[in-house]
Amino acid sequence: MNFFRQFTALLSLSLSGVKQRVGSVLTIIIGVTSAVAVLVSMLAMGSGARRQVLAGVREDRVVVNTHGASGIQSIEARRRITARRTFFPVIGVTRPPFADAQSELHLTEGRAFRPGLHEIIASTPCDRQLSGFAIGDKRPIGGADWTVVGHYDEGDVQQCVVLADAEILMSTYNNNSYTQATATLESPADYAVLQRALEQNPTLHLEVRHEAEAREEGIKGLHNLLNFAAYFVGSIMAIGATLGAVNSLYSIVDARRREIATLRAIGFGSAPVAASILCESILLALPGALLGVLLAWALFHRMAVSPFGFSFLLDVTPRLAVIGVVWALAMGLIGGLLPALRAARVPVTTALRAT
Repeated sequence: MNFFRQFTALLSLSLSGVKQRVGSVLTIIIGVTSAVAVLVSMLAMGSGARRQVLAGVREDRVVVNTHGASGIQSIEARRRITARRTFFPVIGVTRPPFADAQSELHLTEGRAFRPGLHEIIASTPCDRQLSGFAIGDKRPIGGADWTVVGHYDEGDVQQCVVLADAEILMSTYNNNSYTQATATLESPADYAVLQRALEQNPTLHLEVRHEAEAREEGIKGLHNLLNFAAYFVGSIMAIGATLGAVNSLYSIVDARRREIATLRAIGFGSAPVAASILCESILLALPGALLGVLLAWALFHRMAVSPFGFSFLLDVTPRLAVIGVVWALAMGLIGGLLPALRAARVPVTTALRAT
């Protein structure tokens, strides 16, 4: 019998006996399910944060700022507004964005701020998540009281963002220069022309980037931190699940020692035996992978969270599902390696004498 035929026969025989070892099989599946669910749900934080930041970006829109500025973060002024030390950005704009017909922002209540006055408009998450953002409330910013005169909405964006008149805001913080400007090109192809013109003018210390690039740069630190935490915790869970799989597979191999020895004695090779056990381990991890992804999606997809004061919705994407499945299959491969080698190396005579 060739390797493939032996491998197929051994794998079929092994899978047919799953009902006789339900406890060990469930240990593997539950461990993998837990590890995958934790990993995918935590990775959904980075995915959700990135999705929110990139919401509404356009290919024909660019961001121009001074060299060394970091786009969105360079125009943020943070103030603690609750006992939970929640922060919110205050952004100065030259005019209310609702005046632009192509704007993704929509006024939902109240009115836009008037130029030259200490007035602010807040995104709907401000009023929904935090206290003191109702129409008419006053917020202390830069030593002055600013009146909330309106609320605006920006789709699924969950972050509290406050907009104010740029001139008054610069005066409040003793600043006389703008750090960032947003421009809409006639065509996305004009980006290279604008970039070349800015670079060739030595009197200007400006840099231009696509809007998506500028926004991603602003979220890069948080995104990397969230992904690091996800893989760190996910790795710990994976190690625990893998060790559980190793122990369960060892018990399965020990329970089948006489069966394996008999098969070896009638001509089955050690390589097909090892390969069948390794493949069984991977196949047992697959249901755990699917259950883990489904659990993460059912419990955490579109859940609102606020790590480090930045609010957004968790986003379990197909890409994260693929990562979860690959993660589970890797656990099955690693977990089944040592038991497979153990089954292949047991001498036939020793195994036949085992009770």
